[in-house]
Amino acid sequence: MFRFLGRFAGLDRFGSSCDCPQLTAGLMFLIALLWSNDHANAADVDTLSPRDRQIVVTVESTVRRAGRAFASDDYEASGEAVAAAMRQIKIAMNAADGILFDALLPSIDRVANARAMLELEGITLPPFRRPERPPDAKPSDDSTMTSASSSGTNVVFNTNSLVMDVTPSFTKTVAPILVNKCGRCHVDGNRGGFSMRTFNDLMTGPAEGVVVFAGDPIGSRLIETIETGDMPRGGTRVTPQELNALKAWVSAGAKFDGESADVVLTSLTTSVASPAAPTPTRTEAPSGMETVSFATDIAPILVDNCVGCHIDAMQTRGGLRMDTLAQLLRGGDSGAVIAPGRGDDSLIVQKLRGMAGDRMPAGGRPPLSEGQIQLIATWIDEGSKLEPNLVQTPVGELSRIAWVNQSTPEQMTQRRHELAQRHFAMASVDATRLSTTTTDHFQAYGDVAPSTLGLVARQAEKALAEADTIWPPSRIAGQPETIFHGLATLYVLPRRYDYSEFATMVERRGIPAHWQSHWHSDGLSTYVALVATDRDEADDLGQRLLAPVVSLAISSMGSDIPRWFADGIGRAIAMRDNGQDRIAREAAQSDLMTAIGSLKDGAAFFDGSLPPERADRLAAAVCGSMLQSSRLRKLKMVMLELEKGMRFEDAFAKGMSTTPAAYFDAWLAYAKR
Repeated sequence: MFRFLGRFAGLDRFGSSCDCPQLTAGLMFLIALLWSNDHANAADVDTLSPRDRQIVVTVESTVRRAGRAFASDDYEASGEAVAAAMRQIKIAMNAADGILFDALLPSIDRVANARAMLELEGITLPPFRRPERPPDAKPSDDSTMTSASSSGTNVVFNTNSLVMDVTPSFTKTVAPILVNKCGRCHVDGNRGGFSMRTFNDLMTGPAEGVVVFAGDPIGSRLIETIETGDMPRGGTRVTPQELNALKAWVSAGAKFDGESADVVLTSLTTSVASPAAPTPTRTEAPSGMETVSFATDIAPILVDNCVGCHIDAMQTRGGLRMDTLAQLLRGGDSGAVIAPGRGDDSLIVQKLRGMAGDRMPAGGRPPLSEGQIQLIATWIDEGSKLEPNLVQTPVGELSRIAWVNQSTPEQMTQRRHELAQRHFAMASVDATRLSTTTTDHFQAYGDVAPSTLGLVARQAEKALAEADTIWPPSRIAGQPETIFHGLATLYVLPRRYDYSEFATMVERRGIPAHWQSHWHSDGLSTYVALVATDRDEADDLGQRLLAPVVSLAISSMGSDIPRWFADGIGRAIAMRDNGQDRIAREAAQSDLMTAIGSLKDGAAFFDGSLPPERADRLAAAVCGSMLQSSRLRKLKMVMLELEKGMRFEDAFAKGMSTTPAAYFDAWLAYAKR
């Protein structure tokens, strides 16, 4: 049996005998992980409450997943599963009693052993300390009281633990919590690729997977991120009572009790005690005749003087948030602070000049100069304009874009070098171990052999050259520093676990399990991150780099280029050139047809309400149609106009002779035939 398990786990490389302590420990670890807990803990589990039973089953399932991955020599995947089990145990212990602890103890011991064995395989995991056993809960017969809530749900108050167990209404309780605590990023916006604009969006989750598992609060990422304090951000906090309500809703099956699961959550919050935020004031796109730019001139002033009170504030002063222009236009407790076309009459200008109550900024900060105040007044006089697609963009990001626009390629390259050092440190990579190499367009960093890093950089250059189907090769060869306004960065990670950890720590998001590369660009931070080992062939690395490198280059052509266009063109070029087998092609085609069948028109595609993976699939398909010979000339004209500095909407209309929305609807109608 030991020899069989040794071969099964790939441990026979140590020899056929079991006198090696490391081998014996490894086999015992493997047996422990692969052995089902169902019979061993059946008696204990049967005595648990349904909620606690679900917790135990979830943790055991995660531990067994780690064992299967270890048996397949996939130590990175095993490490990710063990790390997930550690997080689940930590969350479970926050509300555990001694009975639940005893049921979890076998899994706790297996996790501790698993972590030790994975360390021997070079997998770095967070520290894990075995939790102490909490006391048993012993409620008396009269420790509970039952009543009915105003919404008709049954509520049970445990008088010993002072915990309220309730099955809340989604529309009356859960939706208002999500809108009030998460709405700015995930209802109004699509931060991190995750939208909870509707109930269906919430239950679909982001590209990396669902975040709500009905009946499983421990396994639900939505609950985990709130419980660990990772979400929500920006100073907002979910109260213990609100968290209990969310857990109870998930435990009871995460059910929807409204009329339609496709209505926007904000429409369900009319019964919330706190007043709903007013609808943001609309703004127009600049005409080009303005003398003051919000992004270039105003956003930097606001960031320098208003952070802490109105931007990234724990408690917003006067109810006025200024994290985005939409919030600034919305106003605060005193009403609107901007009167478009009337700068001197606007409350914000009067406050800055000390003409209306306390002078701003407060807190002992120096007043703005008259020149700065006049810039704000002039911007308001000229209509307080900003491109509509940037109204929800954080002012800090707009300020960063302004710095980018004023910087030299050399300054950008140096700044990206500094960011690379910081990003690797965030991902727990020792900066002293990093290799670096530079090519015409890229600077590459990684804890890999210099030869591997050089191969990645050369393949990135080759991938960039593949874009000659949509723009002339002279654009790449002629002025290297203009492609990415300085050198773009390549983050080379040697293991899938490192790659996943990089995304978690640097981008604050999870990524789909099948990804091995992706791109990111916010103007300043411009990079491709990928998994690359000394065993990878050049062609494999080239295929891994092709889509993200091309997408990164397209995105860098203008600040208003939508992600669907940049990502779609990159994916379409890669799909055209890769050698997918028949089964993979058929699976991709099946997924695409499902996505097409779910749409009536392009509205959901353009407003960001589709699940990210489905939106990416559609973007690749619609952009692939632009690469066909009959339309390629028009696409090249779009690229030419973008290179001249034309706005995306105008460049698309000039090159394709229609709008993006009209093009998508025409393509969708054709695809449905």
